[in-house]
Amino acid sequence: MVRCVIVGGADISNYGRVTAELRHDDFLIYCDSGLKHLPMLKIAPSLIIGDFDSHENPKLPVETIVLPCVKDDTDTMYALKEAVKRGFEEFLLVGVIGQRFDHSLGNIAALNMLDSLGLDGKIIDDYSEMQIVSGRAEVDSRFSYFSLLNVTGEAKGIDIVNAKYEISDAEIGCCDPYGISNEPLPGKTAVITVHTGRLLLIKVY
Repeated sequence: MVRCVIVGGADISNYGRVTAELRHDDFLIYCDSGLKHLPMLKIAPSLIIGDFDSHENPKLPVETIVLPCVKDDTDTMYALKEAVKRGFEEFLLVGVIGQRFDHSLGNIAALNMLDSLGLDGKIIDDYSEMQIVSGRAEVDSRFSYFSLLNVTGEAKGIDIVNAKYEISDAEIGCCDPYGISNEPLPGKTAVITVHTGRLLLIKVY
C-alpha cells in the first residue's frame, strides 16, 4: 500500500536518516516552507500544499493547493486531512519537529488524530522516531532509549517487557513522567502494550 509522506518546514540536519526511510513509491506532500528541503531530499513532490506565507509558491507542474493565510488548520494538518480523504492509511511526517514548540506539539496532536482514525502515523527527526501506541508496539535494539508519555489524559493496563524497566498492568498519567528513558535489553526487542488509552512512544537513536 502506498504511504503518504508529509514534509514540513522544521530544520533537518540528518537528511540521510530521512532518505533512508523513504520508499520509491511514497506519495510526497511538501507543505509550504517544507519546499526548502526539496533540493536535499531530491524527490519530486506529488502534491504541494500551503498558504505560502513562509515560502514562495514555486509554481511547479505539480498539483498545488493554495490555502488562505487565515484558517483553522495548520498547513501540516490540512495536508494530513487531505491525504486521509484520498484514502491513505500510512503516514510518515518529517520536518515537523523544530524550534517552534507550539507547532511541534500540534504535530504530536496530528499523530493522535491519525490513531483515532485507526491509521498508522510516525514522525522522524534528527534524533528519534515518534508514534502513538494504543495497542502494541516494539522497540528494537537499534534504539538506545525509549520514552512513554501520556498525551491524552488516560492510559491504563500498560505492559513493558524485554526492557531495563519492566511494568505490568500499570497506569501512566499526564503528571507521571516516569516513562522517560527506558532501554531495550541488549539484543532484545522491547514490547509495549497499552490496553486502555494512548501513549506517545519516542524511540531515541
